[in-house]
Amino acid sequence: MSTTETVSSSVLSTYSGTSTSSTNESSYSSLGKDDFLMLLVTQMNNQNPLDPQDNSEFVAQLAQFSSLESLTNMSSSMDSLLSSYQSSQALQASSLVGRSVTVSASSTYVDGAAGMTGSVVLPSAADGISVGVYDSAGSLVKTIALDSQTKGGNVSFTWDGTNASGVAQPSGTYTFKASASLDGKSTALETYLPAAVSSVTLGSGTSDMTLNLAGVGSIALSKVINIGQ
Repeated sequence: MSTTETVSSSVLSTYSGTSTSSTNESSYSSLGKDDFLMLLVTQMNNQNPLDPQDNSEFVAQLAQFSSLESLTNMSSSMDSLLSSYQSSQALQASSLVGRSVTVSASSTYVDGAAGMTGSVVLPSAADGISVGVYDSAGSLVKTIALDSQTKGGNVSFTWDGTNASGVAQPSGTYTFKASASLDGKSTALETYLPAAVSSVTLGSGTSDMTLNLAGVGSIALSKVINIGQ
């Protein structure tokens, strides 16, 4: 067999031990390093003694075999790394269930007896900062006035779980709308609220896991600002 030709069907028959006429072509669509080496040895055994394989061609095929082996080993290493990542992700997920995290959100579940503490983000110096608390029906429960901020940054606020008359409110999902006067204009502000992790959805492959938060919904772990107790 000439070394410049593709391995003939007779060589494949010798290697596989079956007739190529009865062998599905798809069985040769994917070859591993061991298969490649077997074919190389079979090719050498069946070469024409009057036209032996050129040394340069032999070296080139050995180089191909070396590359194939490296890719196979790399694939195995990546599979092992992915498995370790998924195990670490599952362990991290199990430790988050039941804990409180802080995320950028406008609503969250609040225990009326305990209240909650959140924060607003000021892009620059502002005054007249306030946070309105609304129940699930959209009715204003209470307005929390905050001190003026001389510069931008995070400003914490606390709601004790009562309405404007001091009456305790039931536990449930509440919406928080913050605003402030920036350069003389009333501007809505972003709010960071605490939420309890009710469950975790693991990502596929290397994708981020998703936290299912009470009163907030699903949010990617990368969006979490802080993890509490």
